[in-house]
Amino acid sequence: MSQKWLAMTASDLGRGIEAGDIDPVSLTEVYLEAARAHQFRDRIYARLTEDRARAEALAAQERASLGQRRGLLDGVPISWKDLFDTAGVATEAGSGLLKGRVPDADAQVLVNATSAGMVCLGKTHMSELAFSGLGLNPTTATSPCVNDVEAVSGGSSSGAATSVAFGLAAAGIGSDTGGSVRIPAAWNDLVGLKTTIGRLSVEGTVPLCSRFDTVGPLARSVEDAAHILAAIEGGKTADLRGASLDGARLMILDTVAFDDIRPEPRAGFNSAVERLKAAGAQIERQEAPEIAEALPLSGILFASEAYGIWKDEIEANPSAMFAEILERFRSGANVSAPDYIAGWRKLEALQRVWNDRIAQYDAVILPTSPILPPNTERLMTDSEYYVTENLLALRNTRVGNLMGSAGITLPTGLPSTGIMFLGAPQSEEHLLRLCSAAEAALA
Repeated sequence: MSQKWLAMTASDLGRGIEAGDIDPVSLTEVYLEAARAHQFRDRIYARLTEDRARAEALAAQERASLGQRRGLLDGVPISWKDLFDTAGVATEAGSGLLKGRVPDADAQVLVNATSAGMVCLGKTHMSELAFSGLGLNPTTATSPCVNDVEAVSGGSSSGAATSVAFGLAAAGIGSDTGGSVRIPAAWNDLVGLKTTIGRLSVEGTVPLCSRFDTVGPLARSVEDAAHILAAIEGGKTADLRGASLDGARLMILDTVAFDDIRPEPRAGFNSAVERLKAAGAQIERQEAPEIAEALPLSGILFASEAYGIWKDEIEANPSAMFAEILERFRSGANVSAPDYIAGWRKLEALQRVWNDRIAQYDAVILPTSPILPPNTERLMTDSEYYVTENLLALRNTRVGNLMGSAGITLPTGLPSTGIMFLGAPQSEEHLLRLCSAAEAALA
């Protein structure tokens, strides 16, 4: 029975603990043993936090025995991307620049999760300083895709996704600056939630671009994502009961989203759309010229802020970095302050146009990524391929980051393809409800 726990949703595990059918200590040991024994353990986990996990599981066991559980996920083991500070445990953000960095305190979202009773299994590998959507990291480790172990898993929350997909965590916590939760979630057939900028605390989180950085879960179900959001925020779980697509208005974004799309992501998206229609959704296609104007601004706004945050550490030890990531950071060095300010002013105007456009819809839908996970070896040996695939990987997800949207990716049923739902800022509860119904239609 215990091996079945590794494939269960976090919510079902929580219900099993509540019913007395699952012991949190035994559950944690099953996950720790699975992680230790897994052939890709060292490519998924940067380090396990076994002592902490056992202590937290023991406390959850005691609360369960006394009828004092703190919530549905009390006693459920999850993983944490290695940019969330863990007190007394190295947090290196996939970078040689931060090797040996040991924080004194937990990140605020980890504090909240611990208060909700969730068990911290360990820290997962990621793209270097979170600045790539591929998940390729020759500096520390590259996590393999669950559907093709010769391919990358998506980034930058690569280990967060694969820890769940390979059954080594009930859920993972990642960050999303340009698609870093949604890409690995989509490529590993998971649910990924990108939260609104500022909704969840980034205190104690190694930054990439502070004006775009967000925190979110990678999980096996929409219900899991809803409960995890509430736990790491310290808030109330969205009510998913009675969710329906009947009469829901969805807008397919035609601008840019289908440019250079590969056959498999297109087929996965089209199949998903037909099932959403069959479940009662009303779907329209619409161009949004403001998206074509906004996307080029990412080169100005992302790279300049990222380099501004990290330039001292980078230039003190550039040889510690993977050349492709180093080059991407340094591309921000030549952006002038006037161009940066002008870029933000233009983006804020485009955001207003976008939010006016989508206000009449329940969500905007588009393929999560226009490509499948690229081959790891080819990425390492073919620079042109690396650049092309890296830019395409994040192209669609970046729409949500630039527009300030909340977003969720769902698996389409075709391996490593996702359908993304974008909504207005702070619309997470509405999106979770909508995607709960969509998940049922796509099952």
